[in-house]
Amino acid sequence: MAEPMNPARKKALLTIGGVVAVAAIAYGAYDWLVSSHYESTDNAYVQGNVVQITPQIGGTVQAIYADDTDFVKAGQPLVQLDPADVRVALDQAESNLAQTVRQVRTLYATNGSLAAQVELRQADVVKAQADVQRANEDLNRRQSLAGNGAVSKEELNHAQSALSGAKSAQSAAEAAVVSAREQLLSNQAQTEGTTVDQHPSVQAAASKVREAWLASQRAALPAPMDGYVAKRTVQLGQRVAPGTPLMSIIPLQQVWVDANFKEGQLRNIRIGQPVTLVADVYGKRVEYHGTVQGLGAGTGSAFALLPAQNATGNWIKVVQRVPVRVALDPKEITEHPLRVGLSMDAEVDVRNQGGKSLADASRPAAVTSTDVFNTNDKGADAEVLRVIAANVGRGAQTNLARTSRVPASAAIAKASTASRAN
Repeated sequence: MAEPMNPARKKALLTIGGVVAVAAIAYGAYDWLVSSHYESTDNAYVQGNVVQITPQIGGTVQAIYADDTDFVKAGQPLVQLDPADVRVALDQAESNLAQTVRQVRTLYATNGSLAAQVELRQADVVKAQADVQRANEDLNRRQSLAGNGAVSKEELNHAQSALSGAKSAQSAAEAAVVSAREQLLSNQAQTEGTTVDQHPSVQAAASKVREAWLASQRAALPAPMDGYVAKRTVQLGQRVAPGTPLMSIIPLQQVWVDANFKEGQLRNIRIGQPVTLVADVYGKRVEYHGTVQGLGAGTGSAFALLPAQNATGNWIKVVQRVPVRVALDPKEITEHPLRVGLSMDAEVDVRNQGGKSLADASRPAAVTSTDVFNTNDKGADAEVLRVIAANVGRGAQTNLARTSRVPASAAIAKASTASRAN
């Protein structure tokens, strides 16, 4: 016969069972009412644009104007390369352009000379025709007198020879006219329908000047945007090649968070859902508020340098993660700055399911852009116009000075016309 249970023990077991039951019900209620509406991960890190500063031309480093941790403004010089080589190349290109302009001017001037040659050869043809006519009349006169013995046979032969020579001279003069016309047409083909500044040879030489001018401007490397200098590797006196990384600029006002969620957590995450984040560097006393901006197009392992070979026989399933991009509040970033690579805890409120899991529209504008390089082209065009204007002729320079309100291209067109007239 079983002994009756100790009342104290029975009461303790009932109490423990009740506590466990209440805890289970409370946990179930919390999971259903609260926890199921949030997805969280501690696999989240701050990301940002890391803008590499690389030279577009080769050269020797002459000066360094920024170092690690420095804040730089857009357009501020960072590195200066020795400009001696590019200056020499620019001088050579400008000399070549000046010589080309003068050669093209010679083509226009040659048109007038060749036209005069055509007129001269046509005059020779008229003279030759007159000589043929006179020689023919002399021959006819002598032939009419040869029957009664008034003209000797020798004199008649001389008249026939003179007619033949006159005809040969006429043929030569006509051939000279054809040759002179062909030379004129050939020279006009090189100048027809264009002016000195728009001539293809001048444009080709001008392109070389622009190229050399841009190279001279690229000896100074400016900061493309506001940000902080990081990972400076360039040293004074170093010979750098185009594309060599010298330093990086990180705009810390444009950071975001990549939160890597597990596959099972993605089913309820949508674009536009609010996110609460905590950075390890500040702790839980500072909260960031962001928004889901997009979900990655693939898992991290899909883009790994050595992707997993899941078709092998020795296979173990590993839960994959997909990066979810979270946009942060710029005001909060200003108050509590973040650095690229810092750890974050992210919690997404998934109650609002009205958003989409994939973006369905392209961005209306550039993600990021800079205009610090735009002024170089204007300076190159001005340099080309200066060289052309200095070599189109003295009269053309006067016309350019008088037409200061006329656009530069129109002024040079007038200058080339004046040069052609001279």
